[in-house]
Amino acid sequence: MGTRLVQVNIKALDDSALGAFWAEALGWGVSSEGPGVTNLEPVGFVWPDPTAVCVDLVVVPDPETVKYRVHLDLATTSTAHQAELVARLIELGATPADVGQGDVPWTVLADPEGNVFCVLEPREIYRDTGPIAAVVVDCADPRAMAGFWAEAADFTLHEVTDDHARLRSAKGVGPYLEFLRTPGEPAVWNHIHLDVLPYDGDDQAVEVARLRSLGATDVDLGQGDVAWKILADPEGNDFCVLAPR
Repeated sequence: MGTRLVQVNIKALDDSALGAFWAEALGWGVSSEGPGVTNLEPVGFVWPDPTAVCVDLVVVPDPETVKYRVHLDLATTSTAHQAELVARLIELGATPADVGQGDVPWTVLADPEGNVFCVLEPREIYRDTGPIAAVVVDCADPRAMAGFWAEAADFTLHEVTDDHARLRSAKGVGPYLEFLRTPGEPAVWNHIHLDVLPYDGDDQAVEVARLRSLGATDVDLGQGDVAWKILADPEGNDFCVLAPR
C-alpha cells in the first residue's frame, strides 16, 4: 500500500513550446497524451519507474503570476558542464533570475514562461540522479513536510533539520524531494505540482483515504469529473493522486 512520485506537472501557456525547451534541457523525449498536454521522459523509459520523475506540461489559460513554491534543481557533473549547460539553456530561451540568492555557486534561471529553476554546481550527492537533481518545495516546516511525504509517497528520509529536509525513493534511485524553509507568505496557487500514483494492485480511493488520514485535504480547482483526485499536503500544496493504469 502506498503511492510513489511519478511526475512533476507544470502549467503552461504553450505546452508544446515549453515542452521543447525542457526536453532540450533534460535530454529527454517528447510525447503527448492529447491536445494541450506534452509529456517528457527519458528516451526508452518505461513509465512508471523511480529512476526518473517525468515532466508533464499542461495548458492552462492565462496562468496567474505568483511566488512559486516548487522548482527543479538540475544536476551537473563538472564546473565546465555547469557553464556549458547554463550557456545552452540561455541560448534556448532561459533568462538569468534574481530571487535574492546573492553570491552562490549555483545559477538561477527562469524558463521561457518564467518558471525559476537552478543549475547546480557539481555535487557528489547528485551524481546518480539523472538530469533532475531534486524537486524542491519551499515551506514553513521542513520536518513536518518530510514526515508527511515520507509516509505519503514511500520516500526514505536522508537528512532533516529545521531548515532543510531531503528524501529519496525507497529504491535509492532518481531525484531527491527536498523541503526548504522559506520565510514569507505561502503561494495561493502553484504553477508546478506533484503527481503521485498508487502501486499496482492498490486502490486509488483507499490511497486517497490514507493520505487524508496523514493530513492531506481535498481541493476543488474546478476540475470536475476526472480520473485523478486533487489533494493538498499539510502546507496547502496541491498534488494529484493518479488512477492506476
